[in-house]
Amino acid sequence: MSARTKARKRAIDILYVADLREMDFADALQEEAKRAASEPQREASWLYARDIVDGVIDNRDEIDEQIESYAQGWTLQRMPTLDRAILRMGVWEILFNDEVPTAVAIDEAVEAAKTLSTDDSAGFINGLLAKIAQSNAAI
Repeated sequence: MSARTKARKRAIDILYVADLREMDFADALQEEAKRAASEPQREASWLYARDIVDGVIDNRDEIDEQIESYAQGWTLQRMPTLDRAILRMGVWEILFNDEVPTAVAIDEAVEAAKTLSTDDSAGFINGLLAKIAQSNAAI
């Protein structure tokens, strides 16, 4: 597993736990930063995970608006908490991280959903991220 894949998993964990506990994402990130300071061997995954979560924090309104706009018949609150975390990460990578090709961002999110979430989540996440990527590529 690549360092970036590990970082994505770590970012999903942070976003998921914060959402589940109804805590501020910045507070969850701060808690993880304390943990990361005691684990220097995992620094490579921590740095990109922090970038992802910081990016989601900075762009949350736009990210959530994109998700809700293209999730036909689904509100954010109706989605499984884990799927919200995966989608937020994926949308951030697609819209705000030029270093990650769109296809890679979608594939990584789908793989995370296959591993971590429900049987239907991977297809849902794939379709939703593809719609968001396609609509924003036209801009």
